Amino acid sequence: METKEFMIIDGIPVEIEGEKNLLQMIRKAGIELPTFCYHSELSIYGACRMCIIEDSKGNLDAACSAQPWPGMEIRTNTQRLRKYRKMILELLLSNHCRDCTICERNGNCKLQDLAKRFNVDAVRFPNTATEPVRDTSSHCITKDQSKCILCGDCVRMCDEVQKVGAIDFAWRGSNMTISTAFDEPLAESNCVGCGQCAAVCPTGALVIKKDTEQLWKELDDENVKVTVQIAPAVRVALGKQFGFAEGENAMGKIVAALRRLGFDEIFDTSTGADLTVLEEAKELLDRLESDAANSGFPLFTSCCPAWVTYCEKNYPELMPHVSTCRSPMQMLASVVKERFASSTRKVIHVAIMPCTAKKYECKRKEFEVDGVPRVDYVITTQGLIQMIRESGLVFEELEPEAVDSPFGIRTGAGVIFGVSGGVTEAVLRRISSDKSAIGLHTIALQGVRGMKGVKEAKVKVGDRELRIAVVSGLGNVRDLIERIKAGEQFDFVECMACPGGCVSGAGQPYVPESEVDARGKGLYAADKMCSFKRSEENPLAMPLYNGLLKGRVHELLHVHYSGSEKEE
Repeated sequence: METKEFMIIDGIPVEIEGEKNLLQMIRKAGIELPTFCYHSELSIYGACRMCIIEDSKGNLDAACSAQPWPGMEIRTNTQRLRKYRKMILELLLSNHCRDCTICERNGNCKLQDLAKRFNVDAVRFPNTATEPVRDTSSHCITKDQSKCILCGDCVRMCDEVQKVGAIDFAWRGSNMTISTAFDEPLAESNCVGCGQCAAVCPTGALVIKKDTEQLWKELDDENVKVTVQIAPAVRVALGKQFGFAEGENAMGKIVAALRRLGFDEIFDTSTGADLTVLEEAKELLDRLESDAANSGFPLFTSCCPAWVTYCEKNYPELMPHVSTCRSPMQMLASVVKERFASSTRKVIHVAIMPCTAKKYECKRKEFEVDGVPRVDYVITTQGLIQMIRESGLVFEELEPEAVDSPFGIRTGAGVIFGVSGGVTEAVLRRISSDKSAIGLHTIALQGVRGMKGVKEAKVKVGDRELRIAVVSGLGNVRDLIERIKAGEQFDFVECMACPGGCVSGAGQPYVPESEVDARGKGLYAADKMCSFKRSEENPLAMPLYNGLLKGRVHELLHVHYSGSEKEE
């Protein structure tokens, strides 16, 4: 009989099953040990010391970096440990802005939560916090150094996972800070606006930039017609904040809430995704028949604005190989603005997105017509949650409603755009000659689904075998690009800046990497409930191409990024 190995945690035997550190063992035992600097997908830093434990000999160690061993005995909740943790919190608060009531992270701040948990009702040390030093240069995120606790989560996310390296520690001792190179504003650094730094920041030092105040004014103006589109990933991330299960589809209630907030026309970005599939699939097939197929580089997708910016800043020579297709957001916005061009009221178009980089995309000059943007405001999922709460709506009691026609007609192919591999699967559904139900299931089994950072597949299309890669997380994108530059061959590469795709975008309520899969499954479940599975089956497609888009497909659905070598 095999002898099981175990250790003792607070007097309880706990079996060791390959856990990498004591923190994992402690949490398996049902104890929520406090941390600031620990994330399972990041390297061990061990700086905050909140997860400190005491062994049977009275020695102290950080649970996140200490390894378990058979027979080990530890305690997690002694008077000594409680005293130390409270001392750490007091020291952090003594050098921290305490305007909690006007902080954007109020009610969702780990420092605030732990101060309450450990009953820190007074701070014995003088407040040495600096005056707020806010960097508002970026369209995507705002940085406030006075709220930083130097946990390093943002630095490790940017460097290790995204491999952008836009921020790092600067100076030493009490002067230490988180800064860009040469202390440049974020907008002038190599930041790409993915917002993953803000997603892991435990305080209000890095937050998503908000545009809700101005939007409220537009909604209250009777002379303004406010149209809105909802991205696929939003529907499976918003509900949990109102008591629903992670990944549950809350689209109907979101639509009902938006109507109650005053939006005039509500559409589904999945409709724009269907247009993207049709255009991108055509672009891929045309490329396979052209000299570009022998260039040594694949066709890269263009749906993710953070990836496009990353390519522009780091691999500008690859821009001619990035699809000319606009993102689904911009495609639908172009069509909507044209559709309501004759309105007697000023038309404002809003996009509810899971992504912070979309805030930058909507400001790009390439998407303006006579100085007027196609998308006027981008509101993240978190921003919409705040608007719903501010309005007083009881979200869970709303009766689900349907989006408006005609831009509410979508297929399952458009819905799955929000998860890594969804774009590729949608394109394969379009170009595959097998249009049967079995063919549909076969495509789903090709290896493009799942949360793995890099997925590779070979897919037979006609007489040709396509080499495909699906990549999420900019660090993985960079690694794959280096492989391609070294000679590896691919025909089509889907790139998403956020690990797992849009479902884990920085504008979404944050969940650990281990829980993101539920959101992806929610989108695939929504796909199953769609009557139409392939983008070419969308009843709106042909009327659009024969009507509003006739003779203007390139103008409204494609883009030439300034600085790229593409020909218009």
